[in-house]
Amino acid sequence: MAPAAGRWAPAVWRVCHGLMATFFALAAFVQLNDPDAELWMVTYAIPAVLTLLVGFNPHITGNFIWKSISAIHILFCITWSIGLLYYLLLHKKQSIIHEEEARELFGLLIITSWMILSKNSVGGRVQLFIAIVITLFPFVSWAYIYINKEIQDSWPTHCKTAM
Repeated sequence: MAPAAGRWAPAVWRVCHGLMATFFALAAFVQLNDPDAELWMVTYAIPAVLTLLVGFNPHITGNFIWKSISAIHILFCITWSIGLLYYLLLHKKQSIIHEEEARELFGLLIITSWMILSKNSVGGRVQLFIAIVITLFPFVSWAYIYINKEIQDSWPTHCKTAM
């Protein structure tokens, strides 16, 4: 007989994938008023679709097309993250949360970490715990920022009207 954690783990993985697919879709949607909206919408839409597919069929991660798109997107996000990090190191003017490039970097890191985790979303308890933390992080962050309006004061207009 499987341990108790083993019985509910697949359902928790599916919930995490459903929530992350929702987060990525919402993140793509709020980019509508961004100056480079097309780039960011695609950047978030790809993991939204890939994550939704894994939520419906966890074994799709073994599919060549899924693996290829995921690997290319992860490589793209890592490369872009390195560029943003370099830019921030040279040009940071305020607290990190007030820098648009830092928020973009956090988005790319969420995408990258989730996509890497999704490749093996039938893992053990530690991996499931990490998935839960990553899943909750963007929603808790959005709630915190939405509640604390003073955080948004120095943001560009397109960021203030996104929520």
